[in-house]
Amino acid sequence: MNIDNARNFYSGFYMHAPAGNNQFSYSDRNHQYIYVPPLIQGSLNDVVPGDEIVFCEVNEGIEQKKSGLRQFVYTQINQTEIFVFDNHNHAFFFWMLAYQQGVFHESSALVHVDQHTDMREPSSYFSPENLNQFDLKAVFHYTNEILNVGNFIKPALQLGLFSGIQIVDSSTAFQQDHAGEIVLDIDLDIFSDDMAYIQETLKMKKIRELVQQAKLITIATSPYFMDQLHAIQILKKIFEN
Repeated sequence: MNIDNARNFYSGFYMHAPAGNNQFSYSDRNHQYIYVPPLIQGSLNDVVPGDEIVFCEVNEGIEQKKSGLRQFVYTQINQTEIFVFDNHNHAFFFWMLAYQQGVFHESSALVHVDQHTDMREPSSYFSPENLNQFDLKAVFHYTNEILNVGNFIKPALQLGLFSGIQIVDSSTAFQQDHAGEIVLDIDLDIFSDDMAYIQETLKMKKIRELVQQAKLITIATSPYFMDQLHAIQILKKIFEN
């Protein structure tokens, strides 16, 4: 898969305006900018914590500044395309990039493994003339300026990018089968303390099964909900032999 265009956009930059993920609690924060890391081609060993603040929100009067990854990583494992990033809305851009290059087709279902459904309504929808004609620059702008960590799935469904969605966020869902071709979307906050009531062995077993089935895998480390070192440990455990 060619990621040259993606790397031109994801070169590492700061967001100062109250847009996208930088809009949360913007007027109440002292720290009013966030960083979006660059994308590199590498391996899971290149998924490492960074020092920059990538998400900031005021919760119960306390400003919570969260650092994310040093870089986003594109890699291949057993010929499966994988993108790893911190804030989850970036999945939208990487889905569109992979679709544009024929990695998957509209017949693929999205399997979304996450503590949250991420099915909030965005302020606007991305509307190319048709799904086969879109500008990656416009996708990049939409992903970063309009979307945020909680509203990036409905725009993909509205476009017809996937045949449907299966949300895996409960013990029951982790025991269900997912037939056919899939795009696997994982938020590592499914392993957060809040989700400890679901056995880790069950979660790990099902996710590893889904990894074998997927045409494309997008993985968010979710700095607001997960310690990044812990998230990276879980990430490597998923793919260990």
